[in-house]
Amino acid sequence: MRIALLEDELEQAQLIQAILSERGYQCDSFPTGQSFLSAALHESYDLMILDWQIPDMTGIEVLKSVRTHINWPIPVVFLTQRDSEADIVQALDAGADDFLAKPARAAELTARINALARRANPDSEKTTLEYGPFKINTQQRTVCLHGEMLTLTDKDFDLTLFLFQNQGRLLTREVLLERVWGLIKDVNTRTVDTHISRLRRRLGLNPENGFRIKTIYQRGYRLEAMKTEPTDTSVKSQANAGEVHT
Repeated sequence: MRIALLEDELEQAQLIQAILSERGYQCDSFPTGQSFLSAALHESYDLMILDWQIPDMTGIEVLKSVRTHINWPIPVVFLTQRDSEADIVQALDAGADDFLAKPARAAELTARINALARRANPDSEKTTLEYGPFKINTQQRTVCLHGEMLTLTDKDFDLTLFLFQNQGRLLTREVLLERVWGLIKDVNTRTVDTHISRLRRRLGLNPENGFRIKTIYQRGYRLEAMKTEPTDTSVKSQANAGEVHT
């Protein structure tokens, strides 16, 4: 799991990073709201930890910006010295998923993070997943479209599953290499581009099937649900007449 941490006190940031690193998480720390938001909008994180009191803005302001500009419900937990009932209510009302008081207790912090991760991906333990006309069997490692089994390689299947389980979320090429290929950094990202291009064709990702993979320039990809095209031919023709392709 990749975690973004907003913490302006260096010792606190290093402590939290050490706790998370020991448990196998990757944690990037940022001392200001602006640096945090810049990374959050350009990288793929699974969870965020926010302090409340930081130099350039409040944690609440950061949270509101996250909820406005990140188009999937990324789990967010506050870890702060402020622990009054009013503070907790304000954070939860602003869109936080959990609230912890400092100092961080390793076991509790880890347990809360794991619980949020399970909630964020409720399909992770299911054998059969259905997304519109697509049906994915994680045990048999098969993908069916409108009841017909598609021919996919093992890596195609892994990539398909990861995309659907994270639909709506920006996935950088680096994250795809880490999660699907098990590779980290300094690897040619053309591998991802080639597989994505092939997968678009093999899965039939188009308006008729309700999904598309959108390329986010210089960042990565996002699987998006689409409105299905009308079945009436005349209506379809009228829609296509005014369509602009890019």
